[in-house]
Formats: sequence, C-alpha cells, structure tokens
Amino acid sequence: MSKNLMMSNLIFALLFTVNVNAGTGNYPSGPNPVMTPGALCTNSNTYRYAEHIKYCDRSVGGSLKNQIIRDYDSKLGFSIQKMPRNDFKIDHFIPLSIGGANDVTNLWPQHKSVYQHSDPLESDVSVLMVNGRIKQAEAIRVIRECKLNLTKCAELDRYLRSLM
Repeated sequence: MSKNLMMSNLIFALLFTVNVNAGTGNYPSGPNPVMTPGALCTNSNTYRYAEHIKYCDRSVGGSLKNQIIRDYDSKLGFSIQKMPRNDFKIDHFIPLSIGGANDVTNLWPQHKSVYQHSDPLESDVSVLMVNGRIKQAEAIRVIRECKLNLTKCAELDRYLRSLM
C-alpha cells in the first residue's frame, strides 16, 4: 500500500470515528478503514466468474466474531456488546461472493440498520459479475463506497441497475 493511500485511510478513519461517535455512539455506520481495510481471498482452489476470482467458503467462528465486536468497542468507543447480539452480523467488507476473505481485516460488526442499505448492492454486483457486466475491481469499488458512506448506496444501486 502506498504512503498516500495509507495516509488517506488514516485521515478517513479519524474523521469516520469522530462522525460516527458524534451520532449514536453505540455502533459503527460502516467499517473502520484502518481496522477493516478489506482483504481478498488468497488461499482457495475454487474460482468464480470469467475473471477467475478466488472464492473462499464462509468460515468465521464465534470466538473471532466476539473478538471483532470487543475490538470495535474497546478501540473505537462503541457499545456493541451491550446491545442485542441479533441486531448485528459480522460482515465481510469485501463480500465473499466477489472474492473477499474471512480474514479479520475484512470483518466488522454491521448493524441491521446498515445492512439493509448494503446487502442489495452485494446481490447486484454478484449478478453483474456472473453475467460479465462488471469486473471485480469495479464491484469492490461500489461496495466500499456504499459501506463507507451509506448516503451513496441508493445512487450506487441505480448505477448497478443501469448495467443490468
């Protein structure tokens, strides 16, 4: 990762944490780009799409899920552990369906109010990749942009539907 990109991610992470904590203070509205920068599947012999994208099977144990929640609470000041567990899922920042990994750097605690915005886009990018209408890099860009700024999800959804 270049120095400029690392600095950019650090600045965004600081602004993100301040903005999120200024809102509810209870849970993140998106993945923290320093703790959860995203990771691609690298250790698989299964491939998908014409692009030949590595595909990792879902494999995130309960202890890892709990550690991710504890880390977001202790390092970023959230209160996820005090909230109902069924209000959250451990989300793959880069979805498995488009080549994401089960690595801790690709996982974060996503509140149900957040995944209602991003989950439809995950389905759309997968369909577009199956049909060869979008490449992995563009699919990742769209998902990252939505998850890091929920106000852009509707616009990104319209963009994806225009490609179908």
